[in-house]
Amino acid sequence: LKDSEIIFLREKLEEANMHNKAIEKRLNQSGQLSVLDNLHITGLSPSHFIMVLRHAVRSIRNFVRLVVDEMRSAGWDIDAAVDAIEQNVVYMAEDHKCFAMEAFVCREMFDAFHIPNFSLSSESPLEKNRRQQWFFGKFNELKSMKAKDYLAERPRSSFAKYCRVKYLGLVHPKMESSFFGNLSQRNLVNTGGGFPDTAFFTSFAEMAKRVWLLHCLAFSYEPQASIFQVGKGCRFSDVYMESVNDEIFLYSEVESDPQVAFTVVPGFRIGKTVLQCQVYL
Repeated sequence: LKDSEIIFLREKLEEANMHNKAIEKRLNQSGQLSVLDNLHITGLSPSHFIMVLRHAVRSIRNFVRLVVDEMRSAGWDIDAAVDAIEQNVVYMAEDHKCFAMEAFVCREMFDAFHIPNFSLSSESPLEKNRRQQWFFGKFNELKSMKAKDYLAERPRSSFAKYCRVKYLGLVHPKMESSFFGNLSQRNLVNTGGGFPDTAFFTSFAEMAKRVWLLHCLAFSYEPQASIFQVGKGCRFSDVYMESVNDEIFLYSEVESDPQVAFTVVPGFRIGKTVLQCQVYL
């Protein structure tokens, strides 16, 4: 009877996973935040930020999956790559190592998030009220466009500069060379002559667009939304943190308040609202 139940539950799990993948595919294909089309700056609430944050995290995970697939195809030692990112971490499961990759991507993409335009340009106005309106305008301008279309139309925009800087920082020359056999994408980005028309760069640009949208939205609030993360060795707090490996609490040998190994996705504060950072324990 138990064997039959296990088989039945496995089938249900497989069915649920297929259903989730179909939903995720539809979400990524639509990719637009059309529900925010008629939003005014006076109506902004933390729920709008949460929606855009989830949108961004989903695209970060898609890009990480793509990178890991390329690594495997190119014969990379995934364990060595993960150990280079986060040292001395014991993972509860083999597939948890992707969280270290995700943490690396988030660190690069969110670096200088708290500075207007990620400190890459002084394009926005200095006055606080005008700056709010400016960033909200930029949010609406990019929101309904595909990243590659926006980059083609505005190759000298702050967002285009952000894409160039983050791509060069995130994708190491050795990585690109081993994935594609050359550095043509990097060279095109580096020279400022345009942007690659490849599936890899398109995935990167879509991720960059969603983080940039979140950044623009953060500066549309009064006071602006702030970003935070926690360091290695911090005690877990369910007020400021959400664990990506909750199963750790099921193990009796683990201390009652486990420590943070690394932050996967940063957290945010919007006024008195705290959006927990995601951590690996």
